[in-house]
This record gives sequence, structure tokens and C-alpha cells, in this order.
Amino acid sequence: MDLELTPAQRAFRAEVRAFIAERLPQEIRERLRAGHPPRKQDTVQWQRILNERGWAAPHWPRRYGGAELGQMERLILLDELYRAPAPLPQVFNLTMLGPVLMKFGTPQQCDHFLPRLANLDLWFCQGFSEPGSGSDLASLRTAARREGDEYVVNGQKIWTTTAHVADWVFALVRTDTGARKQEGISFLLIDLRTPGITIRPITSIDGEHHLNEVFFDEVRVPVANLVGEENRGWDCAKFLLANERTGIANVGLCRERLDHAREVAARTRQGDARLLDDARLRSEMAQLDAEIRALELTNWRFLLTPSAQQALPAFASVLKLKGVELQQEINALLARIAGPAGLERRGADDTVHGPLTPRYFYSRAASIYGGTSEVQKDILAKAIVG
Repeated sequence: MDLELTPAQRAFRAEVRAFIAERLPQEIRERLRAGHPPRKQDTVQWQRILNERGWAAPHWPRRYGGAELGQMERLILLDELYRAPAPLPQVFNLTMLGPVLMKFGTPQQCDHFLPRLANLDLWFCQGFSEPGSGSDLASLRTAARREGDEYVVNGQKIWTTTAHVADWVFALVRTDTGARKQEGISFLLIDLRTPGITIRPITSIDGEHHLNEVFFDEVRVPVANLVGEENRGWDCAKFLLANERTGIANVGLCRERLDHAREVAARTRQGDARLLDDARLRSEMAQLDAEIRALELTNWRFLLTPSAQQALPAFASVLKLKGVELQQEINALLARIAGPAGLERRGADDTVHGPLTPRYFYSRAASIYGGTSEVQKDILAKAIVG
């Protein structure tokens, strides 16, 4: 397979790069370049700009507001967003829930929710993980009993990213407690303003509030908010998780962070010399650059070659593992370059140094979310032995 970009693909990259340069607010770019996470208003503002071109949901059909881009064009768009850097379109809305609604939702659900998901008029979060469940998602205990035209939900979710700023949550709930654990699960859309919902913050190791606990106490949800069939929510979950792994290698993110490491090393001095003049540091950066390129080529082969697609999920596990390792190595490199200055707590508007060491700490979580590294290794072992 030819892994070089075609003239049309190179032209598309130039088009995307020019659009970002013209439309991305400089203040947002500078904050992200320094390592700060995007604020909610940053993501909403930028996603609505992208949505004007159908690029908020580039893989969606045009009738739902997408652009129907091919796989390579989607990779190019994602790569340029990472490298700008720009806020990514809200993943729970566009990569996870949107495709689930198109496959399992009713026409009424699609007509109501999909335009709002694309334009970020509604912000969804994901209610899957629960205390004590770990990676065994099917062992969830949050239950929903049906009373007439409503489900009554009781239980708890944890590690719920952005629940504190979200409007809705899509959640897995158990609707048949007597069934086997992969059965008897349903997929519900729940308005977080509904009485009986309590959201409590979890502060992560970087000192930021990304995560939450969400409690449901006799929460009433219309049956019309059920996606797919009752007790068949596991089908929705498996489909969603397959979409979640698309682009999980995060090649563009790795490249952008390495470029930033070069910038920081160029302005950081050790005695009379710049850190970037150190031969060992340049060698380390060159090795990381080569590994990023190898990851990029592997990602292309996986997403663009039919024979590689047949290797899913083993091939996807390779991308997840290597992508995570590179992200963590580059964040560790940035923390070393920053030295003691990187340990200081930086304000949200500091675009000179940024939160380099807190970013390193938080990068450790990449070994867990999206499927733990241990689980990925088990998948690879079974593929090799089997």
C-alpha cells in the first residue's frame, strides 16, 4: 500500500491548515500550546466554527451535519487540530453518542439530538464506570426499573469526565437484574437537571477538576430516552467502544508536544548554552520523532488497509499501547526540561511555562482510560498465541 499522501490529500491538509490559521482564536491557541486543557467555552466556540464546514463531525453523513470525509481526510483533520493546537470536537457527542444514535436510535432521537450534538448545544458525558467494577464494565449495578412511561434510576457512576459542565449523560443501567451480566443492560439518555442527581468533584493528580462521581436517587427518565432495545444496551456499548478506539494513537498530539518540547528547550538555558544545544537531548528528540513517524505509518495501515482491519482489536491494541507510551515519554521529557520551574502551580492564563509537570502526572492516566495497558497486552497475547 502507498502510504504517501495523494495531491488531493495534500491540498486538503493545506485547506485545513489555512482554515485553522484564519479562524482559531489566538488566545485559545496560546493556552493550549502552553499545556492548559481547553475550557468549556473554548471547545464550544471552536466546535461551532468547525461545524460551519461540517468538520465538527467529519465522519457523519451530510444529512446529519457531517462532511462524509474519507478515513485519510479525517486523520489529516485530526492531525492538524492537534498540531495547531486547537480544542478537539467534543468526543462524547461526536465520536461516541452520535454514531450510536445513527445505528440504534429512533428517527425522532436522531432528528432531535444529532444537530445539537454537532453544534454543541448539548454537552454529553459518559456514564459507564462504577465503583468496584474496574475494567469489567458489564458488572455495573446502577439499576432502572420501569414504571409506566418512565424508568426510575438508582445507583452511582464514577470517573465521569466533564459531568460538572455537561447537560446530559448517556448511561448504561441494569434493567433486568436476573439476566447474565452482559444481558439485561439498557442504554439511557438522562438530562442532568433531573431531580435526584448529585454530582461531586474528583480532583485528579494534576490538581484539576476533570472527573466526577454522579449519584442517581429515584431519578425519573422518560422511556422515550431509551436507545435501542430494552436489555440490549450491551450492543450499543460494544459499538460505542469500537468507535472510541478510532484515532487513539494520538499521533498529532505526540508531534505537537514534541514540537513544544523543542521550543521550551530552545528558550531554557543551562549556564551559557541552550538546553537544545545538548547533543544527548537532540538525540533523544530525534529518536522520539522517528517513533512518532513509525506510529503514524502503523496507524495509517490499520485504518486504511482491509487486512489490518480484520486484525481488530489486536492491531488497535498496538496503537493504544505505543501511543500512550510516547505521550508519557514526551510529557516526562517536558517536565525534565522545565526543571524546578515546572513544579510551580501555574495560573490558567500562564502561556509562558504552563503546567508541564502536572501534565506529566495526568499523562499517567492514559494507561487506564480507553482500556488499560494490561488489558491491551492480554488482547495481544491472545492474538499471538491464538
